[in-house]
Amino acid sequence: AEYKLERETGETTTSSREFTGRGKALYITKGESYEGDFVNGIREGKGKYLYSNGNEYDGDFKDNKKHGVGKMIYRQKGEGDKEAEKVDKGEYYGYWENGQRHGEGIFSYPSKDTYSGWWKYGKREGKGTYTYAESGMKLTGVWASGQITKGKWIFPNGTYYEGMFEKNMPNGKGKWVFTNENIAEGSYKQELEEKESVEGDKKTEVKLTWKSTARVIDSAEQVNSCEAKKYQRNLFDYFQL
Repeated sequence: AEYKLERETGETTTSSREFTGRGKALYITKGESYEGDFVNGIREGKGKYLYSNGNEYDGDFKDNKKHGVGKMIYRQKGEGDKEAEKVDKGEYYGYWENGQRHGEGIFSYPSKDTYSGWWKYGKREGKGTYTYAESGMKLTGVWASGQITKGKWIFPNGTYYEGMFEKNMPNGKGKWVFTNENIAEGSYKQELEEKESVEGDKKTEVKLTWKSTARVIDSAEQVNSCEAKKYQRNLFDYFQL
């Protein structure tokens, strides 16, 4: 049999049709399992689903799909879970709708980086904050289709950039606010730059250029050489995700 249902009573059947209660379903061909609530034969209520690729979900179900509040552990990408094929390894805890991350939730990545905020149909959308564990840097603001579009780029010492973003990096008008309360207004321009590695491989990176509109003569130089430059590597890495 391709399917086996072990009911709480100990009875074993090859179908969940019209079954209401708790049980454990084994999807033998797929190598997957579900243990939890059923209503009229479908996964509905609380339950835990184990995927063939090692991923697992523990939380609410509705109409056989993840729906409500739950925790998903992504151990690897794979065909065992279509929703996870383009997702990084890590853990997500929060709201789900129709099988996708939807609503408020937090995603923790293997690097210890986190995104906490709103999601829409599986992607970061709405207000949220991405925190880099290694540097303590944060990107916080409004996200769309998985990328930040407007907000702040905050450094551990309190200095921050506020403005527009594209491809998760500053682009267009914005301002720098320094810890001494000085403000430098201006705009960022993104330029593609091709670099060659020691092995001879070519790699395209994004070069950020700041142009100040302020009267402070050295403000552009100050921004370009301040610790922002130290952290640009993080943005490039993030852009590659």
